[in-house]
Amino acid sequence: MTHYRLEIRVRPRPGLLDPQGKAVHNSLVALGWEGVHDVRVGKAILIDMEAESAAAAREAAEAMCRKLLANPVTEDYEVVSAEALEGAGS
Repeated sequence: MTHYRLEIRVRPRPGLLDPQGKAVHNSLVALGWEGVHDVRVGKAILIDMEAESAAAAREAAEAMCRKLLANPVTEDYEVVSAEALEGAGS
């Protein structure tokens, strides 16, 4: 088994209300950044895990997102990377 680090990004679906993003947007404009037109706030999740391959690690991350890490009604997710960690696992 190899040790992998996965990066997952979860963000609000386009067109859905994002109160946290709206609050950040309003604050940025109030602080003088007039050119900011929209802000969406999501989350980045880093997971270290063991898997047989990068493909298996990605498949596990996708299952984690479907079952727990993302709300399928209001959020989209993307597994950004699955990198083998040097000197870990084996």
